[in-house]
Amino acid sequence: MAGHDCPTCDDTFSTRRGLGVHHSRVRGERLPNRRCTNCGTEFYCPYDKEYCSEECHEEGVSQKGHKNPNYSGGKESTECEICGTEFEYYPSDKEGLYCPECVESKNWRHDPDLSGSDNPRWTGGKLKLECAVCGDTVERYPSNVTGEVTLCDRNCFTDWLSDAFTGEGHPNWEGGSTDNYGKGWNRVRRQALERDTHECVVCGTTSEELGRNPDVHHIVPVRLFDQTDGRTREDAHDLKNVVSLCPGCHRSAEFGNIPKRQLWEAIGVPADGRLFEP
Repeated sequence: MAGHDCPTCDDTFSTRRGLGVHHSRVRGERLPNRRCTNCGTEFYCPYDKEYCSEECHEEGVSQKGHKNPNYSGGKESTECEICGTEFEYYPSDKEGLYCPECVESKNWRHDPDLSGSDNPRWTGGKLKLECAVCGDTVERYPSNVTGEVTLCDRNCFTDWLSDAFTGEGHPNWEGGSTDNYGKGWNRVRRQALERDTHECVVCGTTSEELGRNPDVHHIVPVRLFDQTDGRTREDAHDLKNVVSLCPGCHRSAEFGNIPKRQLWEAIGVPADGRLFEP
């Protein structure tokens, strides 16, 4: 039968209990029953315990260095490709190329040339086009070429708009003549320009910027008065039904992109004072 040897003397005991009693009497302490997970020291504890001390516990639960589950061997050394200084870096980072000093000074950075054909979005540069009004050569990027008409400046745009949206070219054209608006129109037109200080009530473009007076637009179109029983075209020439607009805003209003309500609000006409909506 195997015996149990005393760790402090040569006595052997048939049972571990006997060895424990002997050890307590001779050494004055209990026989060790645990082994420290951290340092391997044997110690006694009446309950399940992994570490022999607080220090071993701190070291045992630490994730520093090789105890970290992501540890891959610690830092490695290499030489800076710029200044030649040796420095350390973690393999988990990207491959070490430059020392911290060179990185901080940004000496390793090179701004790429993105001009002209070197730009990844290069599509061939500007196109040379001809202005539809004056014939001058106009340069435009392909992304800025919209529609079928190319115009060089605001003056040519105004001239083109006047020609393109007169008579049959107007989006609301339904046949008929292009005669003047009849009695009262010239008077109310002058009053509208004076009231609106010769500026577009939507974008604020002035007559000086346009090179002429703004257009005067009927909020409720004249043709709707012509088509409504009990109304005449002269009824449309009311100061509450006309606003001053630059050619661009005039076109937007004619296409319905600027609400009538917004135009009435711009000239201060309250809801109960607005003309009918045929």
